[in-house]
Amino acid sequence: MTHRFEVWAPTPTTVGVDVDGTVHAMSKSHGGWWYADIDASPDARYGFVLDDDPSVIPDPRSPRQPDGVHAPSQLHALDPSGWTDSSWTGRQLPGGVIYELHIGTFTSEGTFDAAIERLDHLVDLGVTFVEVMPVNGFNGTHNWGYDGVLWYTVHEGYDGPDGLQRFVDACHARGLAVVLDVVYNHLGPSGNYLERFGPYMTQGANTWGQSINYAESQSGVVRRYAIDNALRWFSEFHIDGLRLDAVHAIVDHTAVHLLEELAVDTRRLSAHLGRPLTLIAESDLNDPTLVTARSGGGYGLDAQWDDDIHHAVHAAVSGERQGYYGDFGSLKGLANTLRQGFFHAGTFSTFRGRTHGRPLDTRRIPASSFVTYTTTHDQVGNRAVGDRPGFYLTPGQLAVKAALVLTSPYTPMLFMGEEWGASTPFQFFTSHPEPELGEATAEGRKSEFAEHGWDKEDIPDPQDPETFLRSKLEWTELGSGDHARLLTVYRDLLSLRRARPELTDPWLPNLKVDYDEDQQWIVLHRGSLAVVCNLSDSTVIVPVGGRTVLSWEEPTSNDTGSATRIPGHSFAVLETS
Repeated sequence: MTHRFEVWAPTPTTVGVDVDGTVHAMSKSHGGWWYADIDASPDARYGFVLDDDPSVIPDPRSPRQPDGVHAPSQLHALDPSGWTDSSWTGRQLPGGVIYELHIGTFTSEGTFDAAIERLDHLVDLGVTFVEVMPVNGFNGTHNWGYDGVLWYTVHEGYDGPDGLQRFVDACHARGLAVVLDVVYNHLGPSGNYLERFGPYMTQGANTWGQSINYAESQSGVVRRYAIDNALRWFSEFHIDGLRLDAVHAIVDHTAVHLLEELAVDTRRLSAHLGRPLTLIAESDLNDPTLVTARSGGGYGLDAQWDDDIHHAVHAAVSGERQGYYGDFGSLKGLANTLRQGFFHAGTFSTFRGRTHGRPLDTRRIPASSFVTYTTTHDQVGNRAVGDRPGFYLTPGQLAVKAALVLTSPYTPMLFMGEEWGASTPFQFFTSHPEPELGEATAEGRKSEFAEHGWDKEDIPDPQDPETFLRSKLEWTELGSGDHARLLTVYRDLLSLRRARPELTDPWLPNLKVDYDEDQQWIVLHRGSLAVVCNLSDSTVIVPVGGRTVLSWEEPTSNDTGSATRIPGHSFAVLETS
């Protein structure tokens, strides 16, 4: 079968393609593209040879890397008969509930097929979107996924591209939409050969590495490299949404930002496929432009992560004030953040040492455009020892955090295991095969936290395989003690969210919040429901009455029914009319 091999390589003078051990010359076309029509088997191994260097390097758009990111690529196409989701019409994000997971630690096996066996748990829990941390090609056996270097591949250790196909199909069979986490702001430290082909990178850098060329000379093909990758997940793998990692680290000063261009092309594809395709940004900017419609001058993305709400909830419940929690912690701050979407909206950020953010027009942008959470992979894994909130909070405090997020007007997201207060940590882990890179990563991690007062010996070595193994969920604990009780409350909260339209009402002007800073209680008024949360460890009397719909500890009413006694570290959802 004749196959056309193509690659964009404006930098080298000559380009050849090695197909199953035989090198074939390629012809140069316009714009720096090279091509060759060669007889090849459907699963042929291939790679490119640049100039006089005999080494065979992977295809930047490689569909499969069976032997790792430094080895030749392999032709691959998904089997059309593997899909059984022809009746799947997708899900809109508003009204939905997201569940974030890491394939390698979600189960002991750490594969897509093993994850499929746990999908019924997610359905029973009440989530509607499964968000998978990055699965594209990286060097090593295990990794968070943000060190990817071959964006078009799927990590072989997770079952490769065919495994992802089975996983998505299984999710759709259960009514679950799939969001894939993708990284378009940097590439990993090992296996990035893009610079040998052409100007994929620029002179600038962000926290994680060299910046990608989205705005300089010859950036047009680089922009398509990212956008075509996004569209491939939607069309070929039937993915329903993308979580765009750290978009604030994407450098693009052109008139039409990469994100807007992606939004335009995604809408076009959505119309063709006949199902919703969702774009969710992770952003540190507190800038509503991301989720403002293009007709209003924005980029037209569907949603963005909202760290301010996480910080406001976490600091108020836990009492932590270190680092970026410094400005948070008061109930006034929590109430204002819940009402307006951002804590910092053109206000001074002590952590940043400058004014940060921009106000959100709550009359025009719905709260469903903001993803909120009690914790995420970052908020656990970027702590010194990867400790989950359940390691230092009471079960009641975990329930209060859940109530605040799951009954809010925003789009809630859970991080795997939080629904039962998992006892396993989620630590930062890597498996760089290069000793010098592994040592640098481990030392950098230890030094970073040592500067904040941690003993270096207490910081897990990310290169130690045990750090990865410790982070795997322990599924046997779901049915015991406080784990089972917390899981029941999560299920009940999500069931109530489905049953009561006022809980999915996304319009923030309809949200009323009362609080008492001294007694440490806060109330979210959602239509005829009042979500009453006691953040203190003592019983408080809250001037709200009503019938108890759901609670952590049983509340009691006063004689007139005008007030409710809420035990310490507890919440109650009251029907007030």
